[in-house]
Amino acid sequence: MNSEKVVDAKGLACPMPIVRTKKAMDELESGQILEVHTTDKGSKNDLTAWAKSGGHELLKTEEKDNVFKFWIKKG
Repeated sequence: MNSEKVVDAKGLACPMPIVRTKKAMDELESGQILEVHTTDKGSKNDLTAWAKSGGHELLKTEEKDNVFKFWIKKG
């Protein structure tokens, strides 16, 4: 999946993945896609809830080699 920007939040604990995601999302225009990489297991729930509360759409998630990847479309 193509994304306009990638956030590398691997190795960071809550709430830093959300902080970095929000900052990057602020730089995108509506409809653009942000890709987020984290190693924090809580990120799945955190980013899902954050996207929903912010009016964004979580398009896809995947986990590979203990890295969680998220694709979020800006609302």
